[in-house]
Amino acid sequence: MGFLTYLRPRYQLRAVFRRLVYWFFFCVVTVLIAIGTATCQSQSGIVPSLPQHPNIQVFFNQNQAARYTDPYRNIERLGDNLERVLIDNVNKAKVSLDIAVQEFRLPNIAKAIIDAKLRGVNVRLILENNYSKAWSEFTPAQIEKLNARDRDRYKEFQKFADINNDGQLSEDELDRRDGLRLIKAANIAWIDDTADGSKGSGLMHHKFMVIDEQTVLFGSANFTMSDIHGDFTKPETRGNANNLMRIDSRELATHFKKEFNIMWGDGPNGKPDSLFGSKKPSRKIEFLLVGGAQIRLKFSPDPEDTAREQTSNGLIATAIAGTKKNVDMALFVYSDSFISTILEERQQDNVQIRTLVEPQFAYRDYSSTLDMWGLQSTQDCKTGKSSAWKQPLKTVGVPNLVSGDTLHHKFAILDRDLIVTGSHNWTNAANYTNDETLVAIQNDTVAAHYQREFDRLYQDVTLGPTAKLVQASSKSCSDRVKVKPKPSFEELDFQT
Repeated sequence: MGFLTYLRPRYQLRAVFRRLVYWFFFCVVTVLIAIGTATCQSQSGIVPSLPQHPNIQVFFNQNQAARYTDPYRNIERLGDNLERVLIDNVNKAKVSLDIAVQEFRLPNIAKAIIDAKLRGVNVRLILENNYSKAWSEFTPAQIEKLNARDRDRYKEFQKFADINNDGQLSEDELDRRDGLRLIKAANIAWIDDTADGSKGSGLMHHKFMVIDEQTVLFGSANFTMSDIHGDFTKPETRGNANNLMRIDSRELATHFKKEFNIMWGDGPNGKPDSLFGSKKPSRKIEFLLVGGAQIRLKFSPDPEDTAREQTSNGLIATAIAGTKKNVDMALFVYSDSFISTILEERQQDNVQIRTLVEPQFAYRDYSSTLDMWGLQSTQDCKTGKSSAWKQPLKTVGVPNLVSGDTLHHKFAILDRDLIVTGSHNWTNAANYTNDETLVAIQNDTVAAHYQREFDRLYQDVTLGPTAKLVQASSKSCSDRVKVKPKPSFEELDFQT
């Protein structure tokens, strides 16, 4: 007993020592796993998801907190599947489905819409006349007359539709991949912006759908491969940077439905009572509250004699005028001099301004980025007044996206709690000619999603003007006006 009594404390000490050793190795392994997981997440780009507002959900096709598989190429990639979001909501429609979108090509959305019609949903579709013809409707002679850009887009469709890669497009392949062909074959009711008896006024640039007069989805993305998933023949592309918002509100849906009905008139083959573009009456800014979030809604265009503050660009300027600390902007096109003037006033009150503009437009001599860089623009030449900022900004530039992708957003975050977004580019054409949607939402939860997207894009930014642009801006106005024609509507909203 004495010997056992002597050994017992030693055994206990050894047991304690073993536990300490085991615990040490457990901690080391746990830390290594955590480091490995963090490294994998860092390498894959995955970040934690942000909470969503109960009535307002935000999606980005380059969202770093989500991952999905491209349904047409079986490519796994980071981002929200905007097409899937649209399809899931179309699948919930019970009574009515109204869609106004500039360009519609994706077949899976088309199939969901056809299914909705087959189960008794009243479906109506409005398109932009430049994109209301199915690819398979083009004759060889018409294809030959396409400009270089559209011809490339047609070739892209051919490869998208050639599922068996035999170089020929069968009827079955066209039925599986030509979205508008499917829509028309199913006799879905549709019109384009020539239904008002014109050849089209500006652009029917909306990108929204209203479901059961209760739910609205809208944003910056067209229903195309390149706007949502990326160019079909370029798997490295991620899709033009776009956002989509879903809002559950009967009051908001009523306003969108009213805008739709103005354009729809009595529908296909009826009287030319549809109203598009400059034929529309001015629509006032609507104010509403959704789940505690303050919302302002404005549809374009307005007559040119409308008081500026009552226009869409006026709404943007008014929102910016109220900022106290920060303005972050991610824009496809930016050429409104009045907004630029308001921004400069905010800069003089020490508001911090950061701006990203699509490279195709940031360096154009009508772009308001020139004002911010302190350079002379074409608009200065036309007005005879300099709008170049007295204190040029060093925080204005272009994002470095994958070749083939564009910055297609049209949003701003103000003081990190107010966002302005929609289909509306910050141009005179959007204000006075095009059919557009602009929505301002004040809510921290909603704004956080847009702030993360902006910060992601701004991480890899090229700031300031190019040397060539600086040299060009020093030329006399007479030389600049001679060589720089006024941009067309197609230039101002280049879609792929």
